[in-house]
Amino acid sequence: MNPEVLAIRHVHFEDLGSLELVLGERSRPVRYLDVGFARIEAPDPVAPSLMVVLGGPINACDDLRYPALVPLVEKIEKRIAAGLPTLGICLGAQLIARVLGARVYKGAQTELGWSPLTLTDAGRASPVRHLDATQTSMLHWHGDTFDLPDGATRLASTAVCENQAFAWGDHVLGLQCHPEIRADRFEPWLIGHAAEIAAEGADVLQLRDDTARLGPALEAAARRMFGEWLDQVDAKP
Repeated sequence: MNPEVLAIRHVHFEDLGSLELVLGERSRPVRYLDVGFARIEAPDPVAPSLMVVLGGPINACDDLRYPALVPLVEKIEKRIAAGLPTLGICLGAQLIARVLGARVYKGAQTELGWSPLTLTDAGRASPVRHLDATQTSMLHWHGDTFDLPDGATRLASTAVCENQAFAWGDHVLGLQCHPEIRADRFEPWLIGHAAEIAAEGADVLQLRDDTARLGPALEAAARRMFGEWLDQVDAKP
């Protein structure tokens, strides 16, 4: 199998973060496909060993304003239908939920900042167990949410967002939260999302301080989670 990982990136600084370190340790090369620059329909969605759809500030169903979503959704559909490992983070999780027939919509409130996850029994029996509140807090940065897709298993929630993590089959993982964040590369988030931070009344100084304090534990936990998940999906026949 082609060891390459295809990472679909909507905003340049919202990359694979700490998860890319795990891939590097496993000699898994990463190819970024930057939405808005690259031809989304060009890469074969079933060729890479893993496809990751990363976060971004647009609505997962706004095809009229963001027509690149149309070929991207088609790519995700083909990938999932082929039974191949697929990971979605934030917008990526929303897009996977859309592909699986779930409703994506504006949440009751924007979730922006650090708070721990509450895991379900299924979550505690999965690689997401490493993201439990006893091990790490979690960074959240989203205004939209989604219903749990039919056939999916909820793995984690917060008080604000019921569907923080879900599995679909044994090859699809959706994470509404941001386990990939690295504290040493967080400043571009604060600069790039300055307007949203101000609009939501969030405190830049608090976000920076919380990330410096809580980020290292999350990075370690996320790397354990991702490594275990890779082991599971790679073991699939």
